[in-house]
Amino acid sequence: MSVIEETTTIHLTDAALEMVRNLLVQKNVPNHGLRVFVSGGGCSGMQYGMALEAEPRPYDHVIEKGGVRIFVDPTSMMYLSNATIDYEDSIMGGGFKIDNPNAVSTCGCGHSFKTQNGPAAAATGGGGGCACG
Repeated sequence: MSVIEETTTIHLTDAALEMVRNLLVQKNVPNHGLRVFVSGGGCSGMQYGMALEAEPRPYDHVIEKGGVRIFVDPTSMMYLSNATIDYEDSIMGGGFKIDNPNAVSTCGCGHSFKTQNGPAAAATGGGGGCACG
């Protein structure tokens, strides 16, 4: 049940930190952290996910920056090592963006990716168009 402390494996931009802080206040959960994870699915074989959680799980990597805690399970960390999480706000809507150096291809929507040895999407052969909406 130990927590592995990490400080530099995943990077957050100032915009992402500010948005997470704002979400914690808006949801009235100031002591929660942001869980960042990878799961199978999406157009390219794997997809990103995020959720607010009260506590890290056993063996999570815990990254603390600017008063924000980020929780990443060990399996997801294998795919997210040295990734940068940013928040972009635009006229078409805002959202978190992940710049992942481990991804060899990404879906047009930016929520799905493929790694060198990761699973490929059956419908697109692991690289084609985006069906995310």
